Amino acid sequence: MNGSAKKRALIPVAAGLVAVALAGCGSQISDPAAAGSTASTATSCVDTSGSSVKVGFINSLSGTMAISESTVFDSLSLAAEEINAAGGVLGKQLSVISEDGASEPTKFAERAGKLIQQDCTAAVFGGWTSSSRKAMLPVFEANDALLFYPVQYEGLEASENIFYTGATTNQQIIPALDYLAEQGTKSLFLVGSDYVFPRTANKIIQAYAKAKGMEVLGEEYAPLGSTEFSTIVNKVRDSKADAVFNTLNGDSNVAFFRQYKSVGLTADTMPVVSVSIAEEEVPGVGLENVQGQLTAWDYYQTLDTPANTRFVAAFKAKYGADRVTSDPMEAAYTSLYLWKAMVEKAGSFDVDKVQEAADGVSFEAPEGTVTVNGENNHITKTPRIGKINADGLIDTVWSSPEPVEPDPFLETYDWAKGLGS
Repeated sequence: MNGSAKKRALIPVAAGLVAVALAGCGSQISDPAAAGSTASTATSCVDTSGSSVKVGFINSLSGTMAISESTVFDSLSLAAEEINAAGGVLGKQLSVISEDGASEPTKFAERAGKLIQQDCTAAVFGGWTSSSRKAMLPVFEANDALLFYPVQYEGLEASENIFYTGATTNQQIIPALDYLAEQGTKSLFLVGSDYVFPRTANKIIQAYAKAKGMEVLGEEYAPLGSTEFSTIVNKVRDSKADAVFNTLNGDSNVAFFRQYKSVGLTADTMPVVSVSIAEEEVPGVGLENVQGQLTAWDYYQTLDTPANTRFVAAFKAKYGADRVTSDPMEAAYTSLYLWKAMVEKAGSFDVDKVQEAADGVSFEAPEGTVTVNGENNHITKTPRIGKINADGLIDTVWSSPEPVEPDPFLETYDWAKGLGS
C-alpha cells in the first residue's frame, strides 16, 4: 500500500475525541488544544546518530490498574533486553525511558507528550484501558509519533499512529459469544467497569444478542476501581441468567468474584466469561473464587508452541519461577519485536517509513504467527476460550483453527451495521 492510500484507510480519529475520551473517568486532558490537534506540526527530535535509540514504555505502575499493567512493563523489559543482546535494532541498542501512567488517563496523555517531545523516543509501548489509549491518541497524532498498544479493546478505531497488538472485537468478544451460543447459552447478564471499553463492548454484545436471539437480562456498571458489588451481584443472582459476560478491569475483579461466590454463585451454576482476567490476576482475585470460570483471550501460558516455551522460560528466568505470563504481557512482548521488524524492513526509524513498511510484517509470537494488517494497523490473532484450572493457569477449551484477520469496524457482520456511527 502506498503512503497516500494508507492515509485514506487510516483516518486520524483525534478530532472531537478529547471531549469524550475520558468520559468514563470524568477527567480531561490538561491541554486539549495541544493534544487534540490532528495536524502534525511537530518536528521529530529522535536522535539516531549514536549507538543507541530511545524507546518509551508507559504503564500504570501505581493505582488501580497496577495489578495488571506492571506485568506488561516486565514483558516489555524482557523483549528489550533480548533485542539488545541480539544486536539491537539496525545495530543500535534500545535505551528505555519508562513513565508511570498511574491509572489516570490525564497522566497518560501528559507522560506520552513528555516521551515524544522531551525524551525523543522513536516509539512508545503501553497503555491498557481504552480511556488511557483515547487520551494518548491525539497526542501521538498531533506529533506524528508511534504508539504500540498491547491490550484487547472494543474496536471501532484505527489510527495510523497506533499499532494495536491486542485483540479487536472479532478476535475476542465475538468468538466468546459464539462459544457461549454453541454451549446453549440463551441469556446473559453484563457487568463492566464504567468507561469506554465495557460500554462499547456491551453495545456490541447487545447487537449480537438481538441478532442471535440471545436475551440480555441486565447490564450493570461500577466505577473503575470500585470494591462494592453487593447490589450488582444480587441482581446477577436474581436474574437467573445462563451466564455472565464480565468486562470489569483492574482490582474491581477481586471484589466482584469474592462477592459473587459469597451469594452462592459458581462456575457451574452461572459461569462468568471474563475478557480482562488473565493468569497474573488469578492470585489477586483468589483461585478459590475463579477456578472453573471462563476467559476469552488469544494467548495462555499453557500453549504448547516452541516460541511460547522459550518465552515462558525466559520470563521465569528473569523474574522468578513463580511468575506467570498472560495475553497482554505476550502482546506487549510481541509489539516490540514487530516494531523491530518494521524498522528493519524500512531500513529507518522514521515514522513515515515504518508505517509504510508495516503491512505484511510477521513475527513468530508465543501465541502463534501474527501478521500486521497495514489497512488498519491491527494484527492477525488466534482467538481462544480458556478455563481457569486448579493450578491457577488457564487451559484452552476452544481455539480458532487459524489466525483471524482483524475487523475493528465489524464490516463483515451484518448485525453490526451502524455501531461505529
